[in-house]
Amino acid sequence: QVQLVESGGGLVQAGGSLRLSCVVSGNIFRIHDMGWYRQPPGKQRDMVAVITSGGNTRYVDSVKARFTITRDNAKNTLYLQMNSLKPEDTAVYYCNADVTTRQALRPTYRYWGQGTQVTVSS
Repeated sequence: QVQLVESGGGLVQAGGSLRLSCVVSGNIFRIHDMGWYRQPPGKQRDMVAVITSGGNTRYVDSVKARFTITRDNAKNTLYLQMNSLKPEDTAVYYCNADVTTRQALRPTYRYWGQGTQVTVSS
């Protein structure tokens, strides 16, 4: 079993910053791509940023130059630094990770965290 636990969400004024963290733990053999997604109220969940095991990154256009995704492979931790936050960034933020487990045949699954609320006031 693999668990992802996010932290760092909260209420912030427009223009402020937050740093989200996501710790991956459990029966891990290898972690591949990791990512942050968000789901605004009443809308679908969409990709915010992804990072490969080698450190290559990709962002949705609306957060480029404001958000930075990083990972610490030694700590199995994913981060999202969010600067210049806007009210439209308000959403539940979820992390995910593609993990090869230590089970026989080394299966790979995509796991999700439980989400952390980010609210940006105007």
